[in-house]
Amino acid sequence: MHFYTIKASKIKFYAVLLCSVAVLFSLTAIFPVTENYDNVAAVATDYGGIKTNDDRVSFLNGFGYKVNTEPSEIVEVVVPESFDSVYESYNELQRAQGLNLKKYSGKKLTRYTYELVDYDNSKRTVYANLLVYKNKIVGGDICSLEGEGFIHGFTRPEETKDSVTKGNGESIDNNQSEDNSNRE
Repeated sequence: MHFYTIKASKIKFYAVLLCSVAVLFSLTAIFPVTENYDNVAAVATDYGGIKTNDDRVSFLNGFGYKVNTEPSEIVEVVVPESFDSVYESYNELQRAQGLNLKKYSGKKLTRYTYELVDYDNSKRTVYANLLVYKNKIVGGDICSLEGEGFIHGFTRPEETKDSVTKGNGESIDNNQSEDNSNRE
């Protein structure tokens, strides 16, 4: 019969190691790793699986927009590491639709811009911008630079069906806007 003996120091070492692993495992089970809640978007929505131009057009069609089937512009943009007030405001727009550009700080995104067809029965030009990273839409907006201009998320606000929101938040009737432009 053979007997193996282990010095007390080895037993203590393995006991401490085993206890440490058990404590670490218990802590990770009780307190799972989460991201900073300041960086989590307000609404969870899946914007993945956007691989082709048809996918991007279908995405916009899903919100009820008719778009020209080819993008009017494709550019690479880099999300800054730190946001100024303009990026903070734009990110609030993104967070309202379940997205968050802060997660992509320092990353290179592709912006696809599509011209919308017949946005609100007016003659102004309206664009849809999609920010894509690794086949996933990570940001975007619907905007117009004409007149007072406007910007909103992918979902059309109820007020834009009959009115335009100016940069100062004041609403004007689309028909009134067109009448004023015809007088000038």
